[in-house]
Amino acid sequence: MVNDAQNGREMGLFATGARPCGEARMKDAYARAGVDIEAGNEAVRRYKDVTDGWRHPDQLDALGGFGGLFRLPGDGSRALVASADGVGTKILIAAELRRYDSVGADLVNHCVNDILAVNADPLFFLDYFAAGKLDPEVAAAIVGGVHRACEANNCALLGGETAEMPGLYAVGHFDLAGTIVGIVDIDKVPRPRDVVATDAIIGLPAAGLHTNGYTLARTLVGPDEWNKPFNGTTFADALLAEHPSYHREVRTIQRVAKVKTMAHITGGGLLENVPRTLPEGKKAIFEQSRWEIPPLFAELCRRGNLEHEERYRTFNMGIGYTLVVPMADAKKAEAAVAGARIIGWIEDRLDGDPAVIVHPARS
Repeated sequence: MVNDAQNGREMGLFATGARPCGEARMKDAYARAGVDIEAGNEAVRRYKDVTDGWRHPDQLDALGGFGGLFRLPGDGSRALVASADGVGTKILIAAELRRYDSVGADLVNHCVNDILAVNADPLFFLDYFAAGKLDPEVAAAIVGGVHRACEANNCALLGGETAEMPGLYAVGHFDLAGTIVGIVDIDKVPRPRDVVATDAIIGLPAAGLHTNGYTLARTLVGPDEWNKPFNGTTFADALLAEHPSYHREVRTIQRVAKVKTMAHITGGGLLENVPRTLPEGKKAIFEQSRWEIPPLFAELCRRGNLEHEERYRTFNMGIGYTLVVPMADAKKAEAAVAGARIIGWIEDRLDGDPAVIVHPARS
């Protein structure tokens, strides 16, 4: 939903898609990196103001604004689910290193995960590629990654737009965005009201930063270090690790456990994505000792001297996707998918409590 400075706004769902950041914090990591998060939140609030006057009768509200729902014409039992997103400033690293094999797949998989949070299966995808000077070889490599991920997710690549705009982008640089449309049975859309205290939270592991946090990461690990060794590979490999699709893993877990709600952990991390899937009066408790923090996150947090809250609001910290299931199903869900972990639980939320608490690992 949100890549670095971008604030997500799914069609007709500005209210539910807005990030509840509250007051601007002087020590916010993105602010130090040059991104004005509060300005982005204010933009989303203004989108709501200018769209409040009219709403299409077939628009439906969706869980957390991860995807916009539209009742399928001629079939009131199903809905189309749409989401649009980009790859964020990760593309600056890809452009600088001339490595284009993964960013197209990053784009598709991010969008697949967004509509998956609404329990939708992908139908088709459209990409948008823009550059200051069009290099057909680069464009083909990027769209090849888009096609590869579409095939892996059984999602048709219907087409897209390729734009050459001299003066808008520096030579060698580009922008990449896409739109996905999926489908879901309306009675299978997750309902936050089903979440109760004692439910368990299952976490699926992240492969890296995915498509978020790169504005800060690039200030902490500069281009002169990208090809240097890091944790058995290079910083470049760690930074460009592909954003995975969780579609197969989620469907596997759903065969053995009742999944109540799900969250794609994108911009805002656990602190701002998980609350979008909870009802009023409930909070999520995480214990970081239940999963491993990947070395890249540990290194970025060390270099940035990030406080506890900043870490979990800026990065995914090793968790790419969460599912809320009944505690009785938790062990089955954990065993169903390699890497899945029971990482937390749901409690009643008292006045003044935060919506998410992450207990740090004990040293």
